[in-house]
Amino acid sequence: MENPGASTGDDFLAAHNTPHTGSAVILVVDDDPDILEALSEILEAEGFEIRRARNGKEALDRLEPDPPRLILLDLMMPVMDGWEFAQRMRQRPEFSKIPIIVLSADRNVGPKAQDIGAVGHLAKPFELNDLLEMVRRALKGPSAETPPPK
Repeated sequence: MENPGASTGDDFLAAHNTPHTGSAVILVVDDDPDILEALSEILEAEGFEIRRARNGKEALDRLEPDPPRLILLDLMMPVMDGWEFAQRMRQRPEFSKIPIIVLSADRNVGPKAQDIGAVGHLAKPFELNDLLEMVRRALKGPSAETPPPK
């Protein structure tokens, strides 16, 4: 065995990354089918593996058996909204650390995103490059972020 000291974290990352691109599984949650499809196509073209959900209830079902590395979440949805989804997800220890990026038509989404513990937020419509940069930063995690300037 080449790497007998591989950690559980390494195993987790390996299980959630595609073999050729090293890209993570992302759960995209939005009730607008056009947005859901467009985001999925864009992220798949970047090499990410995508799961889709049209509301919070579907999103909860898609967390198992293999949790995503990141969730892109709309807040205003029928059946179960983004707030309830995030609250239920965070109550489960095995999912509580999955980063969330909120995507919302509400221009004042920042405080709402903070309320659910999101690592970032974008108001729709947003620039594609902004989304991709935020996704990459979220997948690196807080330890990989650049420290603030002095």
